[in-house]
Amino acid sequence: MKAAVIHQRGEMPQYADVPEPTVKSDDELIISVKAAAIKHFDKGRAKGTHYSAKDDKQNATLIGGDGVGLLADGTRVYALGDGMIAEKAIIDKRRMVHLPEGIDDASACALPNAVAGSAMALRFRAALQAGETVLINGATGFTGKIAVQVAKHYGAKKIIVTGRNEQTLQSLLALGADETILTTQSDEDFMAQIKDIHSNTPVDIIIDYLWGHTAELLLASLKGNGSFTHRTRFVSVGSVTGDNIQLSAENLRSVDLQLSGSGLGSWTRDEMKLLFSEILPEMFRLTAENKLKVDTIKVDLKDIEKLWAMEVADGKRLVVII
Repeated sequence: MKAAVIHQRGEMPQYADVPEPTVKSDDELIISVKAAAIKHFDKGRAKGTHYSAKDDKQNATLIGGDGVGLLADGTRVYALGDGMIAEKAIIDKRRMVHLPEGIDDASACALPNAVAGSAMALRFRAALQAGETVLINGATGFTGKIAVQVAKHYGAKKIIVTGRNEQTLQSLLALGADETILTTQSDEDFMAQIKDIHSNTPVDIIIDYLWGHTAELLLASLKGNGSFTHRTRFVSVGSVTGDNIQLSAENLRSVDLQLSGSGLGSWTRDEMKLLFSEILPEMFRLTAENKLKVDTIKVDLKDIEKLWAMEVADGKRLVVII
């Protein structure tokens, strides 16, 4: 069968022939893959830079950790698995979701990673309550765009979005955002806008996909002066602009701040079960009903070598069609 294979870490994937997979336990199934998204997570694991893959010494590997396809009886599912950017793959039957009619393969495989990167943070780490104010830092990417819609669906009263692309930021207003903040403005202007918003409509939750400098500015903007402060839950989900920040002890002591992260390793087993039993089925249904917007760019498996490093427009996900 054909698959996308990386022979040495750091190299580009190749379109190659590989043996068909075989199941090794009762929890595994064979899936005929129809579509698999290329995500930052997949690229990070392939390079060995993602924290979940840094101790993995394996070289040659099939890439792709999830996808959409058909089971032997023709049932169409989304599932986690190994080597999913291939004609066939092994999936874990405990981590699959039957897909509703009305959702296309590309949208179905692009959505789950973004749902995990938004709904899990909003629901479990931030414990979003209806009527609260949410700020999404780095909302112009694919996951940020989904996060705006998920926050609205979960009952956020006001949603503030930050990003570097003004046109893309403005497009988020149609998806449920209420106010935009450019990250390309001066630090002083950025912080002034945050402080003004926070003083008029206190920010309950910050979902952060950037970390780095903008995270430092956001946290500094919340810093108190000894008076009582509004409680803000800051959840780190991504680190697009840097893995480290400087955070003063005064910043932590002067404000009622909850700082946490959302990602593999931080979720409990029960939360992961809910992702597959409740959250993903609901988001697939919303997408099938055209209530959740998903933008994809479709490419063919045979073109994987030249498209792996393709720059994708803000708010879209690259999907390999098989």
